Amino acid sequence: MTVASAEALIPLLRAQLAPYRRRILLLLALQVAQGAAVLYLPTLNADIVDNGLLKGDTGYILRLGGAMLAVTVVQVACTVGAVWCGAWVSAAVGRDLRTKIFDRVQTYSSREVAQFGTSSLLTRTTNDVQQVQSLVLASFTMLVLAPIMGLGGVVLAFSQDVLLALALLVVVPALAGLMYLIVRALQPIFRTMQRRVDTVNRVLREQISGIRVIRAFTRDEFEERRFAEVNGGLRDVSLRAGRLTSLMFPLSATVVNLFSVPLVWLGALRIDGGYMQVGALTAFLGYLTVILVAVTTATFMLMMVPRAEVCAERISEVLGTESSLIPPADPVRQLPEPGYLELADVEFRYPGAQDPILRGINLVARPGRTTALIGSTGSGKSTLIGLVPRLADPTGGQVLVGGVDVRNLDPGVLASTVGIVPQAPRLFAGTIASNLRFGRPEATDTELWRALEVAQAREFVEELDGGLSAQVSQGGTNLSGGQRQRLAIARVLIRRPQIYLFDDSFSALDYSTDARVRAALAAEVAEATVVVVAQRISTIRDADQIIVLESGEVVAAGTHDDLLANSSVYREIVLSQLIEEEA
Repeated sequence: MTVASAEALIPLLRAQLAPYRRRILLLLALQVAQGAAVLYLPTLNADIVDNGLLKGDTGYILRLGGAMLAVTVVQVACTVGAVWCGAWVSAAVGRDLRTKIFDRVQTYSSREVAQFGTSSLLTRTTNDVQQVQSLVLASFTMLVLAPIMGLGGVVLAFSQDVLLALALLVVVPALAGLMYLIVRALQPIFRTMQRRVDTVNRVLREQISGIRVIRAFTRDEFEERRFAEVNGGLRDVSLRAGRLTSLMFPLSATVVNLFSVPLVWLGALRIDGGYMQVGALTAFLGYLTVILVAVTTATFMLMMVPRAEVCAERISEVLGTESSLIPPADPVRQLPEPGYLELADVEFRYPGAQDPILRGINLVARPGRTTALIGSTGSGKSTLIGLVPRLADPTGGQVLVGGVDVRNLDPGVLASTVGIVPQAPRLFAGTIASNLRFGRPEATDTELWRALEVAQAREFVEELDGGLSAQVSQGGTNLSGGQRQRLAIARVLIRRPQIYLFDDSFSALDYSTDARVRAALAAEVAEATVVVVAQRISTIRDADQIIVLESGEVVAAGTHDDLLANSSVYREIVLSQLIEEEA
């Protein structure tokens, strides 16, 4: 085990195992009892040979045979108990690690998620945790027993014959040296393997989610070659690890067996010279077998350690990464100005970027009024919208909700005050009703149907098999883009926040549906603050104020008529859509 790897694996296991000390102590007691039973059997066997078989005492053989049977029963019972305790503790450790990773990722901003990558976070939560869990299980069921049997076997072998036992001082270090060299070579290979598992997951996710695009552009063969390349890379590194690990068992067995031949020959000479008894040689060979089993068990464990070390490093990296969204020490829970939204001289810069994507943004939105954001692609509209619900924090200036900086606002209050419909609506596997109740589980069916009606989604939901109970696949892939957007609008209406953020939420709707949704929304959210990001002039022309963004800056603000007369940027956008709107 390398120092860097031990620094990750050992503290991680120490922290995760601490809550289960009592069960671990019980497991250790069972393993000690099991080891003692295993080590006692060769001694009983030697006694039977010397005092039973050689003397022809059948009664003695039966008595000791019964004792051996009783010891075996104890051994089996202790083994079952130890395995049960080990499995329970390892499963609990896996559960706790997955929960901690999940909870930590939930606190991340988009910055930290992008830093790790979605596929890597999935691998760390599933595959990496599974590797550590497997190591814990193997440690409690095998590794704890291995030193008991190995050291006990050596001590008892010395009790049978010191001269023969001295050979063990050569066998055991030789095996330990071989295993150390192999494990040291495996550690960097397993680190590469986990990175390539990340790559396979990423490519596979891209291909599954983008299957329609791949087929539309007939890129099937290219994507097949691409997957074959990353899959082949994982295969190659797995083969390298397999070749090294496959050496462990043959090497350990070969070393022990090579030493067994001269030991038996030397033992026969000592029996012939009267220095030891036949039973003692039998017991010694039995202890040699016990030592071989212990070494083999330790070898199996050593095969698992390098990969678990790498996985522990990756898990610790996630758990040790703090979110850039720091929760307030003394959160504000009362809003002095409900529904009021202000951005004061806001700047936002991505980590490592030379220039900010937003600069000098000043904006005020009030209840009962609609504020629209428009601008060319890449002007920063969605980034600006994401600052309001605190998906990221501005690198300069303030975002005020209800008169309070969002960095000082209680996260629960902020979530209930601001409702956002993202540009790419995300639905979850379940039913129509479960998705609509995502923000307010206590909502009644009547409220659900009312929200669907406002979002112009009631008609198609009624046509679905089961209505509100109709199944929604993961990501809502069994629904069209327009249907998903309307359900996302209905979902935020169920929440009834004070501030509505629509991030280009009408782009998948045709013009007539867009107009009907906006007309119904106008009455439904008349007293709330509404901020709309849109590309269509028809969607925002009736807004109380329109903010024009260009290269991350506000270049104009006003009503549709004012901007048409005074803003060349806005006028250019309008003219680019004029023919389409007239048609």
